[in-house]
Amino acid sequence: MRSYLTVSGAAALLLLAGAAPAVASGDGADRSFTIEDPRITESSGLAASRAHPGIYWTHNDSDDGPYIYAVDSRTGKTVATITMQGVGRPRDVEAISIGPDGNLYVGDIGDNLNGSWDHVWIYRFPEPKQLKDATVRATQFDVKYADGPRNAEALMVHPTTGRVYIASKNEDGGGLYEGPAKLTTGATNVFRRVGEVPWVTDGAFSPDGKELVLRSYFSARGYAFGDGRLGADHAVQAPLQRQAESVTYTADGSALMFGSEGAQSDVVRVDVSGSGGGGDGKPPSRGGDSSAASAGAGGGGTGDVKGTTLTGVLVLAGIGFLVFMGRRRKGR
Repeated sequence: MRSYLTVSGAAALLLLAGAAPAVASGDGADRSFTIEDPRITESSGLAASRAHPGIYWTHNDSDDGPYIYAVDSRTGKTVATITMQGVGRPRDVEAISIGPDGNLYVGDIGDNLNGSWDHVWIYRFPEPKQLKDATVRATQFDVKYADGPRNAEALMVHPTTGRVYIASKNEDGGGLYEGPAKLTTGATNVFRRVGEVPWVTDGAFSPDGKELVLRSYFSARGYAFGDGRLGADHAVQAPLQRQAESVTYTADGSALMFGSEGAQSDVVRVDVSGSGGGGDGKPPSRGGDSSAASAGAGGGGTGDVKGTTLTGVLVLAGIGFLVFMGRRRKGR
């Protein structure tokens, strides 16, 4: 989704200049990187490949078409473009996730008019075995919410049960919605509210399924997850980005990768405490590699998260001040 800070985007960029994430220059996979493809200007979802180490699947959110891109984290370059066939024209694609069945799940779940569409769609196709441009036949699923239409930007497939979850987006807080045990075609798949969540732009399960991380524009939170329900939550370290839109775990669960929208947008790695992908009982993001340090992800824990969130609040306050001063000048 395009930024909600539409009034003073330029001012926001100036204020954020000192906190922009630096991208690592290392050659290894799963490091911070910049998406180089000029076609990808609104990267709204991110999923770490299970079949191809170091590859991340992403997509634009609207006005693009049925395209999914495989980006190599070593170079930031697109190594495959997948065209989905057998689906309608995508409307507002906001999320992507990989299930334990080896399928990619694409969430055409955005609704910028906040509940104007009575149904949304999920597309599913097998993750390609070879990285090359290809056209694939995808399965389309119709989705409705039990409590009525709503906007959403986060879709997560549980890594062990294969169940699909959607987190809705609302200024006053959204909901976590659970899909049926198995998605079906030829009938509507009803998602039911099973938890309360804050403003959410994306989410990701840890590889063991015991942790769910949800991010927003200025912060992220981790939730213990068991029996399909949210448990205790805690702050998760996240970089402050120009427009915080996506998050995924690395395939090995050693880190979280945070993405943003915009031309040549950055994907920033933040290390996870331990190596169990958040399933070791520890908060999932306490440290940060060298690439994340300058993005406010440098080994602090919840204190760093609070600092990042505070920076976001100060940015908003600065924008408000600039807008206020601009209006005063016009009124003279």
